[in-house]
Amino acid sequence: MKAYIETTLNRALDTLGVPPDAREGVVVEHSRGTGHGDFATNAALVLARSEKRNPRELAAQIVRALPASDDIEKAGVAGPGFVNFFLSPGAWQSELGRILDAGDEYGRQKSDANLRILVEFVSANPTGPLHVGHGRGAAYGDSLARILEAAGCGVHTEYYVNDAGRQADILAVSVWVALLELAGERPRLPEAAYPGEYIKQTAGKLREAFGETVVHPWKDIAAALPSDAPEGDKEAHVNALIEEAKTRLGKDYESLRRDALAMQVEGIQATLKRFNVHFDRWFSESSLVADGAIEHALTRLSDRGHTYEEEGALWLETSALGDAKDRVLRRGDGTTTYFASDVAYHLDKLERGHDIALDVWGADHHGYVARVRAAVEALTGRGEAFEAQLIQFVTLTSGRMGKRSGNFVTLDSLLDEAGTDATRFFYLARSHDQHLEFDVKLAQQRSNDNPVYYLQYAHARIASLWRQLKEKGLDWNRSSARRQLSRLGTNHELTLIKHIARFPETISAAAADRAPHQLAHYLGEVAQAFHANYNSETILVEDDAVRSARLALASATQGVIASGLALLGISAPERM
Repeated sequence: MKAYIETTLNRALDTLGVPPDAREGVVVEHSRGTGHGDFATNAALVLARSEKRNPRELAAQIVRALPASDDIEKAGVAGPGFVNFFLSPGAWQSELGRILDAGDEYGRQKSDANLRILVEFVSANPTGPLHVGHGRGAAYGDSLARILEAAGCGVHTEYYVNDAGRQADILAVSVWVALLELAGERPRLPEAAYPGEYIKQTAGKLREAFGETVVHPWKDIAAALPSDAPEGDKEAHVNALIEEAKTRLGKDYESLRRDALAMQVEGIQATLKRFNVHFDRWFSESSLVADGAIEHALTRLSDRGHTYEEEGALWLETSALGDAKDRVLRRGDGTTTYFASDVAYHLDKLERGHDIALDVWGADHHGYVARVRAAVEALTGRGEAFEAQLIQFVTLTSGRMGKRSGNFVTLDSLLDEAGTDATRFFYLARSHDQHLEFDVKLAQQRSNDNPVYYLQYAHARIASLWRQLKEKGLDWNRSSARRQLSRLGTNHELTLIKHIARFPETISAAAADRAPHQLAHYLGEVAQAFHANYNSETILVEDDAVRSARLALASATQGVIASGLALLGISAPERM
């Protein structure tokens, strides 16, 4: 309906001779409060100066120039010059008919441009279980991808597996130390290594595969390591242990490293599957080396004149492209940096034909945004093709979680406590750029105080209507129901229609703003409007025509709630 009002307004402005290029800033919005109608526009306020007219006088002229329409009950001037539109009940009844006709496709949009977006999210180092912070990024990225697709974009999702760097070596020696401990040795775990029960569990599963081949006396290993690392250099001990492991284990080291990584990736995949998060591709960092993608990117940067050498290292001149300083791509010893891998990966994304590379990162990566955008600009001249959404931190309230791994709470532990649906909704109900306090006790409640329960209960309540209808030996036909929609005219019924009719524009806004929380809030409003209607108007009445019309409204509401929940990755139960 908003699009209809926009079209009607533009026809009035055409009649008044207002050129299209003068209408920048003119918007149509939902009115605040029923007393101000259904929609309002600021057109007269925006155009008053260029048209050299008083805003209220211009607003009155706009009202008089509106084309005649049965759908607009009245239009009037309010405040300093707003124009308010009151739509007729028939307009809303017709809109409900269109919702019924669209069925499951209602709200989904097709785009001729078919913008191609690659959404990369989570991408946690495969060195341990996902924690609750990763969970927020997972829920956000997965839901955003679903919403973008519903808004007409071509969407591809990826998890970037960091399996080629030093963190994988630290994982390998952490598991090695645990294997030595299982063999009866008394090793010392370096401070920079990974603690946690999951390391011991990994070692336990790998013990049979490696047997005694990786076991060496700890006293001999310790003799080759430096004494306690000096203050400020906590990496020295673990670095020495990595080199010692490579020397002592030989080929077994690479096998241990590979298997330990594979087990962590499998664990991450299992957790994300449980969390209803899916990826089109798991992209291996090591493939960038194997496929020559890093060298391809570095050559391209050099050919475009964006690199230089200093003290034996290869630098990218990112400071000239908006970054705080230049960045090293290849060290003096010939090894490439993490940044070089990221540069190659983002080039690969765009060379695969994606228009936008949208990364979802933790808030602690805010300093990384400028350098990656600078690299994309240097590589392609399209710095705007890179986009980063930063996820703020999560804290848990309502008591201590039962299971911890190392010094963090795992996502699996939270799912055990709160369940997938509640966890996803609580993550998504707040804007991703704001800190989140996750109320575990509230998420566990089966009451209307729990927002996801309240929302799912609306869907289940509608589902129960169909069961009751069957028990009464009655049926409902969508086609015949369409002819009875004029029977819907109470305040609660019209309010509910107005809410579900906002579904398409809510999807568009949530996609444009990269804001799934807008959809979560909207669905809460739909549920509230439905419960109010359900409590005020008996749906399964004796009158066939009225019952048929009210069931039509219930059916359309159920479809919007189910579709909206699906975009949030949340189930729509039929019984609760």
